[in-house]
Amino acid sequence: MAENKLADLSMDFAVEILMLCDGIKGHYSIVNQLERSATSIGANIREAKYAHSKPDFISKLQISLKECYETEYWLELMQRAGILSDVSSLMHNSGVIRKMLISSINTAKANSDKSN
Repeated sequence: MAENKLADLSMDFAVEILMLCDGIKGHYSIVNQLERSATSIGANIREAKYAHSKPDFISKLQISLKECYETEYWLELMQRAGILSDVSSLMHNSGVIRKMLISSINTAKANSDKSN
């Protein structure tokens, strides 16, 4: 159930980022980086559902976590550069996803250790 919520949240977040990026003029390379990292979060969560093994599952979630941190970097950069005025809602949503990813990774690692 938690994976479905995480997948849903990451999809909603990616859509929110894509809609935001549609309104940004110029700065195409930064916008591209933001779009790529934000959409990669959910893509890797979805890939994790069909992982070949527990280590592969954990790896996919760790990639999602890295992409989440990268997305937060681009949002902060765009705010500091004056490209975006307020990213607090997006940072909050990213933070929720990040916390869920960390929890899922820790749980998967703990369950993996128990089975070994």
